[in-house]
Amino acid sequence: MSTPTPVTALARRWRLEVNMGTTDTPDWQLCPAITEFQWTAEPNNEDSSTYDDDGWAGNTKTGQAWEVTATFNRKASADSTAYNPVHEKLRATAFGWGAASEVQVRWMDRNGLPEAYQGSALVEWAPQGGETTALDQVEVTLTGNGPLTQITNPLAA
Repeated sequence: MSTPTPVTALARRWRLEVNMGTTDTPDWQLCPAITEFQWTAEPNNEDSSTYDDDGWAGNTKTGQAWEVTATFNRKASADSTAYNPVHEKLRATAFGWGAASEVQVRWMDRNGLPEAYQGSALVEWAPQGGETTALDQVEVTLTGNGPLTQITNPLAA
């Protein structure tokens, strides 16, 4: 019996969810219609070289920052009287101050693989504009405020 050939994971495997509830009573809802998704968790490394290292560089991780950038097609109700509530929460949060400027987010592999993360983020809302035939797209940047936690994928079997 032969071993199956591994397949390459696809970029569209990511699912972004926003907490529409509270920290104590979360209500995780899908951010729909994402067309592009990237995330980073960049470490801050400082040079910790000493004379004792015989010329080899030493480095120490002293911090870390995370960010998510997602572009999505803006969705409205069939009668064009309301936008998608998750999209609206992100837009409203982008204009907030203090606690109202943060939103809890999580993202995970939609196929149930183990990769999944959660944190609180500041929101930047950037409509993309376009020509008369363009879709209404928005780029949202979620800048982490505090730790990015690895969580158990809620979609895991």
